[in-house]
Amino acid sequence: MSKWVYTFGGGSAEGRTDMKNLLGGKGANLAEMASLGLPVPPGFSITTEVCTYYYANNQTYPGDLDAQIQAGMAHIEKIMGVKFGDTANPLLVSVRSGARASMPGMMDTVLNLGLNDVTVEGLAKRAGDERFAYDSYRRFIQMYSNVVLDVGHHNFEEILEQQKEARGLTFDNELTAEDWKKVVVQYKKKVADTLGKPFPQDPKEQLKGAIGAVFGSWMNQRAITYRRLHDIPESWGTAVNVQAMVFGNMGNDSATGVCFTRNPSTGENAFYGEFLVNAQGEDVVAGIRTPQQLNISGKKANQSDLPAMEELMPALYQELDGVRLKLEQHYRDMQDMEFTIQKGKLWMLQTRNGKRTAKAALRIAVEMAQSGLIGKDEAIKRIEPQALDQLLHPTLDPKAKRTVLGRGLPASPGAASGKVVFSADEAEAWAQRGEKVILTRVETSPEDIGGMHVAQGILTTRGGMTSHAAVVARGMGRPCVAGCGELRIDYAAKTLKANSTLVKEGDVITIDGSTGEVMLGAVPTIQPELTGDFGTLMEWADAIRVMKVRANAETPLDASTARKFGAEGIGLCRTEHMFFDPKRIIAMREMILADTEAGRRTALAKLIPYQRQDFIDLFTIMRGLPVTIRLLDPPLHEFLPQGEAEAAEVAKAAGVDLATVRSRTAQLHEANPMLGHRGCRLGITYPEIYEMQAQAIFEAAVEVSKTGAPVVPEVMIPLVGTKREFDLMKEAVDKMAQQVFKAKGTTLAYHVGTMIELPRAALQAGTIAQTAEFFSFGTNDLTQTTLGMSRDDSGPFLEVYRAKGIYEQDPFASLDTEGVGELIAIAKERGRKTRPDLKVGICGEHGGDPASIAFCQKVGLDYVSCSPYRVPIARLAAAQAALGKREDRTA
Repeated sequence: MSKWVYTFGGGSAEGRTDMKNLLGGKGANLAEMASLGLPVPPGFSITTEVCTYYYANNQTYPGDLDAQIQAGMAHIEKIMGVKFGDTANPLLVSVRSGARASMPGMMDTVLNLGLNDVTVEGLAKRAGDERFAYDSYRRFIQMYSNVVLDVGHHNFEEILEQQKEARGLTFDNELTAEDWKKVVVQYKKKVADTLGKPFPQDPKEQLKGAIGAVFGSWMNQRAITYRRLHDIPESWGTAVNVQAMVFGNMGNDSATGVCFTRNPSTGENAFYGEFLVNAQGEDVVAGIRTPQQLNISGKKANQSDLPAMEELMPALYQELDGVRLKLEQHYRDMQDMEFTIQKGKLWMLQTRNGKRTAKAALRIAVEMAQSGLIGKDEAIKRIEPQALDQLLHPTLDPKAKRTVLGRGLPASPGAASGKVVFSADEAEAWAQRGEKVILTRVETSPEDIGGMHVAQGILTTRGGMTSHAAVVARGMGRPCVAGCGELRIDYAAKTLKANSTLVKEGDVITIDGSTGEVMLGAVPTIQPELTGDFGTLMEWADAIRVMKVRANAETPLDASTARKFGAEGIGLCRTEHMFFDPKRIIAMREMILADTEAGRRTALAKLIPYQRQDFIDLFTIMRGLPVTIRLLDPPLHEFLPQGEAEAAEVAKAAGVDLATVRSRTAQLHEANPMLGHRGCRLGITYPEIYEMQAQAIFEAAVEVSKTGAPVVPEVMIPLVGTKREFDLMKEAVDKMAQQVFKAKGTTLAYHVGTMIELPRAALQAGTIAQTAEFFSFGTNDLTQTTLGMSRDDSGPFLEVYRAKGIYEQDPFASLDTEGVGELIAIAKERGRKTRPDLKVGICGEHGGDPASIAFCQKVGLDYVSCSPYRVPIARLAAAQAALGKREDRTA
């Protein structure tokens, strides 16, 4: 016979804390607390396997479940000395969900179960308080009807408000026992009128209905959404916990509260929490009454006039403080606990690892390691790498009011307020006047780079997490909300419409790139603090990790930011971004418009001083660390003007007529530019472009090496698919290197490698490695070319794919290890077989994703490269990946 039910209470338990997969987090921790001898109301957990069975068998239960539930109820009755359904001394229970991962508020709960028209009288006599008993009964009818019978909560709120109005009262706690009796009658009538049958009076029927409702709530919409947002698999299921009710609303010697073993906001090692006298847990949450602080220090910190628990109930406070210390020592982590005091007796209802801010998480982990409670390795594993974003960017003040206009994708973290502008040119013009702006576009293009650079934040109504706006914003450290489809932009009218709200150019909005929210007006922000705990943990992480962490950077600001955050070089310098500067774009366009090689070389000669200085700046900042420079990659049409007015300016500057500009633009137009005339294909057809860039690289390297640390540039050829393509480009780079060295009278070491972003290149890696000295996987394009999917156009259907289980994650945000990852593993293996010292890394957006970093560690890459603001995240994730691999070897 399968065991479906596990009991706890009375100083022992059948479960343990390491049985979360079977008993859920709540059930496993209740069992553990009971085994520790803590005062836990007795109960039992129905396992997650029942939930799985329930959905696999047309919402039916195992045949032997009912007998085990009855045995569980008998266990509770024996310990509590009461009987379920007894008219004189009734047992009441709560029925709660409990998945293995915490899902607060997402699934259903029923309290005070077991009350009916008869047992309520028994409860009243036992408690000596008729008002308490009928208040409990009306709460039960309302909760059970809403959760189990699907009679809306609002129906009961209306009845309650009418009763208070008739009596001229304001608050629930002013109603008498007689008032509650009348409310109960009306509640039952509402149920009967709505369902055509009376409210269930049989406690066993009530229990069966509540258990079914909790299992059913695993598939309610809010639970489904929460699981999707937090990557919780549907297959896990939930447990159901049935537990004896204890009451915090039985008089002034009763109370209920929530507490933390440390401060969850700051991480301070101080007992922290709130409670209410003569109340049930839901009263604390409802906010009808102002909670009181647990201790005198909390009372002073919150400037509260209400007495603290330490003052009102000193002996019980000391008992609770002892439980706090015992649980933190046992679990070796900060605990979030719920408790109830019934008639002067303390009961512990729940403990779990407490949610905390990133700042608190750092402090707690570091202090616990320094005190010896946990090791440094454990401290590193405790911090969620993505949570470090909170420390690196401004965040919205959680206390500030906000008017939300819409929600998009949280494309680049941080919060910013500014005046709405609808073009990059306007952004630059307004910024020059000292205005703070939010660049608001349907979607951005490389031409918008100047406006994006000066904007406080970026908002688009189209595009996904790896769209141009998202990628560039993350690289710059700018907050960005992408794909906010609820908003409508009218470029002609210069307006942004959100339902009935019209936002005009110059109006202030706030965006939160961490949540995807767009808000009207300025919302106050809190500036980040990089505390000493941050530096300590990063130092521990760096001592453990094996992979290097570089940054994607092409401006001095990006490079300096990357170094500040601990980058060990530049893994990707995208040279195309350098050409959009207003001083350079004209010469770039002259080169594109030229119809002869001589004309192109004349235009390129104007660009080389700029390009040389770009590389001098980067080499100087990096002080001898590796700098990988990708030669020009995007198709040339991206540099040409889109509008008539700008086309006319280009024609004038280039000394050609407008028709020539239009004609050249038409010639360069491609149906699918991502797979068109770009990357090394440009270098092969127009070798003078790559020659100019190589010349600038080597002249800059020689210049900086004279006075600073020796520079060893890494020249990267993009979009290679065949060895012959690479060899042609490498010959050109080598030839230019020798010319520069001869002219300068010196030489230096350098490397030429390629970006692997086509499946063919991955499969031919062994051949390409005969001449390529390093590989860098451009996982953005490798994902597109492997999946045959555009990252800019996949947003609308990717969510459907995730919902249907085709992809667990957005493959542009977290690496598709089965497909793209397999190609990376093949390329690395074949490349190293040819060239054992081949340096291999990745430089796509995945370089800052912890799950992708773990894969890179697994397959043996040398480094990852990511945007500057994700460098600390990558450093921590790389350390966790190294620890994971170490544990795998010792397991």
